[in-house]
Amino acid sequence: MAIICLMKDQIVDLRSDTVTRPTPGMMQAMVSAKVGDDVFGDDPSVIALEKKAAAIFGMEAGLFCPSGTMTNQIAIKAHTRPGDEVICDIGSHIYKYEGGGIAFNSGASVRLIQGDRGRITAEQVAANINPDDIHHPVSRLVVAENTSNRGGGSCYDAGELQRISSLCRERSLKFHLDGARFFNAMIATGIDPLETGTRFDSISICLSKGLGAPVGSLLLGSAEFIRQARRIRKVLGGAMRQAGYLAAAGIYALDHHIKRLSEDHERAGRIGRLLEACPFVTQVAPIETNIIVFTLSEEMPDERFLHRLKEAGILAIGFGPQTIRMVTHLDVSDAMMEKLAGALKNG
Repeated sequence: MAIICLMKDQIVDLRSDTVTRPTPGMMQAMVSAKVGDDVFGDDPSVIALEKKAAAIFGMEAGLFCPSGTMTNQIAIKAHTRPGDEVICDIGSHIYKYEGGGIAFNSGASVRLIQGDRGRITAEQVAANINPDDIHHPVSRLVVAENTSNRGGGSCYDAGELQRISSLCRERSLKFHLDGARFFNAMIATGIDPLETGTRFDSISICLSKGLGAPVGSLLLGSAEFIRQARRIRKVLGGAMRQAGYLAAAGIYALDHHIKRLSEDHERAGRIGRLLEACPFVTQVAPIETNIIVFTLSEEMPDERFLHRLKEAGILAIGFGPQTIRMVTHLDVSDAMMEKLAGALKNG
């Protein structure tokens, strides 16, 4: 076991910000957590986490779930009926990375918009709302993702979110935020979580990405919405028992790991500059937060590049033809950055 841990420590894992391990302080918080049975609604740590997260956004209530996929899928099911339509960017996580859950769980169709690096506009939403016609599905829900994973960690302009929100209210549509990496956007742009809470009918935030918790996401909304969401969570098998041990990690993450996200952003920028100097890299997408997406030249096949990195003890993932993604996080050190710089320099 010691050998395995040593080998893990030697790896520079840039596949995602989900690969982090709890810090010593987080582990201590988990070990000392007060727990109950969350299905009975009496786990004090879960209750505290849900209230804390809801308060950050000025929302009435929260629901602790195992994953961001579940919080998104619960929101979609709560906001729609079978045959309705969800409007989102073509690269949205809810569409590309949640296993067809919109169709499987909610029986809804999807209207895809080609946004700007994952960001859609109010004008695009307006152009894609169906008329009141029996030949078309009912446009019911708009989903924005901030930051956008497929967009390379791109951030929404707060004013654009307000314009979409106003449009949704004028046209009686619901508006959901997939805020898996919202806190990255907050640190990068200064977007206000309290103002954000007024723009959306529901918000999903992830604790196990940039914030470094081992498990968990939260769904936030009105008390009535969360009451309905809790029932859906039960149906989907997401109700947990002594979840307070995981909730304690989430509380610690919210208290200690938000401000430090700026370190991840700074390291991502450094990686971007390293890549721009590589002759086999043809393009590096704009870097706003902790995600780096870049394109390789034809002379450097993506599989060969990933294999060479792996041989050097560095992990990244393919993100499309000749496209690679790297993600910085709290387990990336300056020593690891030097190791990556050396590997890239050696080609």
